[in-house]
Amino acid sequence: MDFELRGEYVALCDLLKLTGIADSSGQGKHMIANGEVSVDGQPESRKTAKIRANQTVRCLGKTIRVVAAGS
Repeated sequence: MDFELRGEYVALCDLLKLTGIADSSGQGKHMIANGEVSVDGQPESRKTAKIRANQTVRCLGKTIRVVAAGS
């Protein structure tokens, strides 16, 4: 799925909530802590990692492509 970024970046835990993969930011943080999330193919353990346009996030078999607003 594509996520349209509004601003410079979005925190990883918030991205998981905004895309519906996690029910809340807290659940997103739990997924990250459990090693269920990767960014650009690398495991990511920082709960508030800044995710910017043109990055790809994978979690629970779902892929999120972050795109700049208007593209």
